[in-house]
Amino acid sequence: MQIGLVGLQYSGKTTLFNTISGTEITPEQSIKDEANIEVVKIPDERLNKLTSIFNPKKQVNATIEVFDVPGLRMSDDGKVKITNAFLNNVRNNDALFYVIRQFNDEAVHHPMGNIDPSRDIQFLETEFLLTDLAFLENRIERLKKDLMKTKDEKLKRELPLIEKCLAHVEAEKPLRSLGMDESDLSLLSGYQLLTLMPLAIAVNFDEDSIDSVPETIAEIKSKVGDEYELIPFFAKIEYELSRLDDEERKTFMEDYGIHESALSKILRTSYDLLGLQSFFTVGEDECRAWTIKKNYTAQDSAGVIHTDFYNRFIRAEVVHYEDFIEHGSFAKCKDAGVWRLEGKEYIVKDGDIINIRHN
Repeated sequence: MQIGLVGLQYSGKTTLFNTISGTEITPEQSIKDEANIEVVKIPDERLNKLTSIFNPKKQVNATIEVFDVPGLRMSDDGKVKITNAFLNNVRNNDALFYVIRQFNDEAVHHPMGNIDPSRDIQFLETEFLLTDLAFLENRIERLKKDLMKTKDEKLKRELPLIEKCLAHVEAEKPLRSLGMDESDLSLLSGYQLLTLMPLAIAVNFDEDSIDSVPETIAEIKSKVGDEYELIPFFAKIEYELSRLDDEERKTFMEDYGIHESALSKILRTSYDLLGLQSFFTVGEDECRAWTIKKNYTAQDSAGVIHTDFYNRFIRAEVVHYEDFIEHGSFAKCKDAGVWRLEGKEYIVKDGDIINIRHN
């Protein structure tokens, strides 16, 4: 799964990418037309706790790919323009984070002249709506021509759906708000429609604005709408945090009143956007977090570990993380009745500790 960091030049996007990924991408590297890509471990305090209990040979965190899409910058005519290279980089992702600038820095010029987060959000959304609009219009024209030559049932189902999408976009509404079911989404899955991608917005503040964050976020929402999830962060501060050891980081965060790191907030939100969750396997060899889609069954989840586990699935031994921590061992969980055997149709919950029985 891939999340893309998208924004205007000098929004703090690459600083955020460096913070999340532990890399050191320079400003010169970040203005190229190629995305910077890193596989990032998902921090999970539950997995850390299980590792401390079982003391395995290794701990394996879940991972996600993060793309730093090159920032949009002013062209020679003084306007910010969407390029094909930019759009191609955006389409590579499964979900998007708009990185929006709220900090003031006279030494770093904003490409659009001044600081206006709601304008920047609306600019990106409008450009993506126009891109989807052009695709949908062309697709309808192509479908009508094809349906004059064939009676393909899939094309017959697709045409009214594309027309419905076009009407929604023409009303200046992103496709993610249309509320399509799984069969509709399946028909559109190959088209990489930009406004259909799950979206959250990361608003980059400076350290002098910590006290005004709630008021500023509320003001932005009043202009762009409540449907967007806005996450405030402090790129420079949190970059420095990411380079400290655990004890120093804790002290630093307390001094600045930061309760959760950008890494944790962004990646946790990414999981939610993509409809993902984690379950755990534990033992002397390793403690591991496995990534699955929400509503996966026990058998589906077994297949994520190994295809043989799916094909030869018998039962799943299941105890939830919170129950395990409360009782302290599998034996005590059995005595308390919170350890159980589940069949292949059991819907796995986020935080389940699972052992697969197979033949």
